[in-house]
Amino acid sequence: MNKSFILTLSILCFTPYSFLQAQSFDERFQDCLFKIIKTADKNKTLQQIEDDCEEKMAKETLGTEQLGVISKRMIKERQTAFDPYVITPHKMNYILPITLTDNINQEAYDSFSNWAEHLGDVEAKFQISLKVPLTTGNILNKGDQLFFGFTLESWWQLYTESISRPFRETNYQPEIFYFTPMAWHPLDTNSGVSFGFEHQSNGRSQLISRSWNRIYVNFIFEKNNFALSFRPWYRIPEEDKVTTLSATGDDNPDIDDYMGHFELGLAYDWRKDYEISMKLRENFSRHHGAIELGFTFPLWGKLRGYAQYFNGYGESLIDYNHKQQRIGIGFALTDIL
Repeated sequence: MNKSFILTLSILCFTPYSFLQAQSFDERFQDCLFKIIKTADKNKTLQQIEDDCEEKMAKETLGTEQLGVISKRMIKERQTAFDPYVITPHKMNYILPITLTDNINQEAYDSFSNWAEHLGDVEAKFQISLKVPLTTGNILNKGDQLFFGFTLESWWQLYTESISRPFRETNYQPEIFYFTPMAWHPLDTNSGVSFGFEHQSNGRSQLISRSWNRIYVNFIFEKNNFALSFRPWYRIPEEDKVTTLSATGDDNPDIDDYMGHFELGLAYDWRKDYEISMKLRENFSRHHGAIELGFTFPLWGKLRGYAQYFNGYGESLIDYNHKQQRIGIGFALTDIL
């Protein structure tokens, strides 16, 4: 079994990271188990003893006496991170059977179809997001790692029978990123930084095609039940389209004016049962941006409820220059923390 300890730090985007080199970790892990088993409470299970060792070694590696909610979550995920039969979450995974907007974007579809005027303000929304670690040992720094992630987000006109319930918009976002922990603990936080490239597209053509490529830096911090992420980015320029119907060229040259140049994310684990999250974007020169608030809560068993509120531009790529409010209710398959 690969005993690499993985630490995930993310907010609308947190990801797992291996903090220990494989061989040295295995040796130290076995030594820790041997020592603890000799003195452990006989009522403790082997899994609890393993968790104790992983937490002890994680603190030593990070140079801290306190692990945050992300670290604790990844101690639990460690055992399945490299299991080929287990899919590891990247961002949140959720299903919102009902969402309501105050301003559905009909204009984007006017020149594309004859059903734009029939779009309903009530639709379903869901997100599926996963990640795969590409390395298990150190690359440039102790505890660094390379990852591939993929996120799919879709808006479904489930309740508009008159136009055959189409998927109004689906966004695909593959990315590859490198993470390294930092020996920096401002205000007693644990910190890390990632560098990544991501492509985002709606998979459409001609007049409703939307896409862009970005490189980003993500500064990540955690303390106790709180996590914060600050992610500025740079959009990779594209050539202008010769005509609006050209297959090549920039589909949305002014997207930065509405999506801004950074995203600030926060998440808080409240009483271990409730999670509050926020994502914030802003373009200060254009005064365009967006805010997204999320709240997860227990329902029954492992099923969790999820409420989401959005206000601003760019909830989806087709809506990048369209302002609206949206509220939705449904189920969270995985939390942020």
